[in-house]
Amino acid sequence: MSESDPETEPPDETVDLRLLIPAGAGWLTAALLLGANASAAFWTAAVTAVATGLAMAAALLSEATHRRSELGRRERLRLPSWTGLSGRPGLARRVVVTAVGVGVVVVGMAVAAGWQVERLQAGPVMGLAQSGAAVKVRLKVVGDPAVRSTPGSRRPPYVMVRATVEEVSGRGSAARVRTPVLVIGTLRWKEVRFGQHVEATGRLGSVDKGGEVAAMLSSRVAPRVLDEPAWWLRAAERVRAGLRQAVAGEPEAVRGLVPALVMGDESRLPPELAEDFKTTGLTHLSAVSGTNLTLLLAFVLPLARLLGVRARGLTVVGLAMVVVFVVLARPQPSVLRAAVMGLVALAAMAGGGGTRRAARSLSVAVIALLLVDTSLARSAGFALSVLATAGIVLLGPSWRDALARWMPMRLAEALSCPLAAQLACTPIVAWLSGQVSMVAVAANLLAGPAVGPATILGFGAAGIALLSVDLAHLLGWLAGWPARWIILVAEKGADLPGASSSWPATVIGIAVLTLLCIALVLGLHRILARPIAMLLALVLLAVVILRPIRSLGWPPDGWLMVACDVGQGDGLVLHAGRSTAIVVDTGPDPAAIDRCLSQLDVKYVPVVVLTHFHADHAGGLAGVLRGRKVGEIEVTPYFSPPAEYKRVLELAAQHQIPIRPVTYREKRTIGPVSWTSLWPARVPALTGKSSATSSDEGSPENNASIALMTEVAGLRLLLTGDLEPESQRAVLATGADLRADVLKVPHHGSGQQDPTFIAATKARLAIISAGLNNDYGHPAPRTLDLLTHQGMKIARTDTSGSIALLAPNHHLSITTQRTTS
Repeated sequence: MSESDPETEPPDETVDLRLLIPAGAGWLTAALLLGANASAAFWTAAVTAVATGLAMAAALLSEATHRRSELGRRERLRLPSWTGLSGRPGLARRVVVTAVGVGVVVVGMAVAAGWQVERLQAGPVMGLAQSGAAVKVRLKVVGDPAVRSTPGSRRPPYVMVRATVEEVSGRGSAARVRTPVLVIGTLRWKEVRFGQHVEATGRLGSVDKGGEVAAMLSSRVAPRVLDEPAWWLRAAERVRAGLRQAVAGEPEAVRGLVPALVMGDESRLPPELAEDFKTTGLTHLSAVSGTNLTLLLAFVLPLARLLGVRARGLTVVGLAMVVVFVVLARPQPSVLRAAVMGLVALAAMAGGGGTRRAARSLSVAVIALLLVDTSLARSAGFALSVLATAGIVLLGPSWRDALARWMPMRLAEALSCPLAAQLACTPIVAWLSGQVSMVAVAANLLAGPAVGPATILGFGAAGIALLSVDLAHLLGWLAGWPARWIILVAEKGADLPGASSSWPATVIGIAVLTLLCIALVLGLHRILARPIAMLLALVLLAVVILRPIRSLGWPPDGWLMVACDVGQGDGLVLHAGRSTAIVVDTGPDPAAIDRCLSQLDVKYVPVVVLTHFHADHAGGLAGVLRGRKVGEIEVTPYFSPPAEYKRVLELAAQHQIPIRPVTYREKRTIGPVSWTSLWPARVPALTGKSSATSSDEGSPENNASIALMTEVAGLRLLLTGDLEPESQRAVLATGADLRADVLKVPHHGSGQQDPTFIAATKARLAIISAGLNNDYGHPAPRTLDLLTHQGMKIARTDTSGSIALLAPNHHLSITTQRTTS
């Protein structure tokens, strides 16, 4: 058959670049032009259009000349027609088709980007934001409110929600507009609902160019609701509420996960479970992704076929389910993106055409989505969706066939899909999180069989809740069992010593990782096709993940205390026996303290001491409680801030752990560890003003920190929480003996220190627990100078990682995860 036949297609495994290259060029164009002004985008479109026309004319002229030459040569040589020379399109024609495609898409993307920038800049909102104006606005809520908090920050939780400004008044003028903004409000904003119109006041602020919004609105007052959402949104809310009610009797993690699996409702997902999902590469399950829709369609369409629905009827059913999915998950950009990508993946896997058809479908989807919403070009979620889908439809089939040479086809499919998706997304994930999951493929493989039943049963519970609460509870209970398996996989996977590895989120670091991923893409087919090579690769991966030999001797034998690297916070662990330790503060991140305790093989914690209730000292408590037996929680008698104190009480009650305030000068001994509480002495005296300057962040809570003189193996360790100079002087005034071998420097090395207090400790070693490049400037240079002048050796978690304290032969020394001294 002649290559000139327009109906002839290359074999399935040949990637069709005619649309893949234009899609990539268009994506790059949109990403670059979103940060420019509208005129630059429109000029780019015009210049590209002219260049494309000239290139097309030149290529066509070259092709015509070539064809005339070939035809004349054939007549002279009398070549038979089967040679195909008379109809051979030649390289020039292929190049021109691709070039024209690139040109047309680039022109379209440039115009779309220009319109996007023009839309953001239209009206007075962006100008008011640049001057930080106070405004009164009428908003349409176009997203679900999300409660956020900054780990280690003293600021209370806040709410973020997307909205569109429809009316704005400020600086003596008013205007009707349609400008997208991001609202940052108090907790009173969490009651707004998708689709509502509200009236609010606040202050506008600028955002980076090229984003999805024109400005940020900071509001300290509650919004005034003007109307209710549309009827179809209210109906969707009832369905969502019905699903939450259907799983209301399940454990907390199940109550949060099932709505997340079904419709991306992450509002009740426990933070520690979300962190486990992140570590194990299962985050896509709890977010709105193409997986949700693919599973729904994969269940509904075969069921419709069994009921006798055929041909166009199946198309109608499929489209109806897409509409239902979009309405339930809310018609937001992320949902529309997920719907399109889910359809692409399903069509590629269910239909013919192989890799060639998959590449074409994916390219069309990318171009269409970017033309509809050009801001997706800079969206990490969009990039992850596209790359995951590309991995599944482009790499998955060949890897499946390679594995199927020596294993069952279904198992080969189950392995190839998560492997391809994870490898394709790895560079973006590392850029966003600074880590690479080593267990993602295994976790997805193990969790995969449970995702479908949990999602389908959850959808059933959501719908039936409108008719029968009891039947909905039954389906919710059934959906909870596969959800429990997914939770177990995430928790156990995240607990593995090598579950994830840190990776530098820099341009060079991500470039190196990308090259490694490309090398794997090129060579993995050969490994997958050979069982012995696969076995060796799995053994190597198991060693990396399980770490049967502790990396670099960590933790060292004979460790007495470890200052865990928990970021900007404190997390201290005192060795109290085999697999037993006293924990003083937990840092801001449950995952960080959990990881540190797992590395130290701590399974029993007789006492957790929370020196005070700031999040950078108590926020990681859930990580200590995860999978460990905890005897009791000892806290400061100053119960502030109230929100964090309440959270600690709820966690303690949930795990049935007694909690009690420390008493002044109480002495306790557990195994080889003994301690005496030196502070606080009297709570009412702690509520006065702090001595901290405007550049610091002092507070009464800091002054109420528990201070402990701890003794272990003959060493005295002074643990000081976040004591500020007032309380440092008060401790001195009590006449307590502050002499110690080791000082845990108060308040992460803040510049607010009392020199007399520091000198009274006569410590040989000063340990500072702080986060790398933290916003507070900890440790302060003047504090480092003060410690140095006192002759103390300084060890810092921000520069050395976790620090282990040892005393071999009564000689004080430290070991870190990176260096030894």
